[in-house]
Amino acid sequence: MKDIDFKIIGKKLKETRISKGLTQEYIANMADVNTSHISNIENNRVKISLPTLIHVCNALDITVDYVLSTEYNDTLSAIDREILCQLQLCPVKTKEQILKIIQILQ
Repeated sequence: MKDIDFKIIGKKLKETRISKGLTQEYIANMADVNTSHISNIENNRVKISLPTLIHVCNALDITVDYVLSTEYNDTLSAIDREILCQLQLCPVKTKEQILKIIQILQ
């Protein structure tokens, strides 16, 4: 059995946090942990617990599936689900623009 790659999980959480312009302090407050704990998770100094992972994902407005997608045999389905979740939050005009972008990229 393959070990869970906490380094990738921390990296994905950090990249998502930064891309959304959120601070470690904000995530720590939302997850009810210390800011240093978020730093340690992002830099692979500690393993994130399941409850903390759920709270951090909620604070980042992403799914646990998205964060753990590299741990699944079928990583595409987790990414597909995350894209669909994010699309549901978009207004129709934005969805139309996204569709055009996807069509151009193919």
